[in-house]
Amino acid sequence: MGRTVIELGGKVAIVTGAARGLGAAIARGLIDAGAAVTIADCDAEGGTATAAALGARAMFHATDLTRDEDLDACVAATRARFGRLDILVNCAVTYQDRGLDATRAEWVQALNVNLVGAALLTARAGAAMTVPGGVVVNIGSVGGKFGAAGRALYPAAKAALLQFTRNAAVSLAPRGIRVLSISPAWTWSPALEAMAGTIEEADAVGARVHPVGRVGRGADVANAVVFACSDRAAFITGVDIPVDGGFSILGPDAGRSPRQWFAREG
Repeated sequence: MGRTVIELGGKVAIVTGAARGLGAAIARGLIDAGAAVTIADCDAEGGTATAAALGARAMFHATDLTRDEDLDACVAATRARFGRLDILVNCAVTYQDRGLDATRAEWVQALNVNLVGAALLTARAGAAMTVPGGVVVNIGSVGGKFGAAGRALYPAAKAALLQFTRNAAVSLAPRGIRVLSISPAWTWSPALEAMAGTIEEADAVGARVHPVGRVGRGADVANAVVFACSDRAAFITGVDIPVDGGFSILGPDAGRSPRQWFAREG
């Protein structure tokens, strides 16, 4: 039996935060599946370069998610360039997080980018999508599911985004629009590179908390996004798809039995 490839030919997507890193990988995955993509980002240099690298079916549109007028302009520019809108991937994120030391202004800024901007763009995109068949994919995180010392803003926003996904799925279902989330674990990106230095070091450390023995790659998440946006996922909405190498199946014992822990301590 020949290999069947998921096709998104003729579909048009907006991917936020796609100038670099995970967002750029998702944009590449959608392009490779045949879609046209608007790179929506406030990083003009990175966004322009990414769009150029992706070719004629990609364009960059400068978008600040904290500005309503930018959200309106992004949707309008996408429809003007490509004639329609079928897919929205909310991937933009700020990692700024000083935990309990964060100021009110820092909380507002983080939530504005990581949650409110995504919610407001979802409303605008949902009203403009070709229906039925529209899809919204919110990029969540294992950070929104578990506790972590020293952090608060990013995890709180991601947890809220997962709940927003469920509510938006119910609200937009009558229009034939599906909404779901995809939650990666540690994924190779500029943020992880800054901590690990090399992908080999990231894999070595990540193997301790990911049963598959490595950290994620942008393509791992992009492949899940492409599936979620395809007709093969037509009966899936309102749920989270973990793309985490098994991270979320482990408890605080890291998958080891008490016998193993006591043997190690002994």
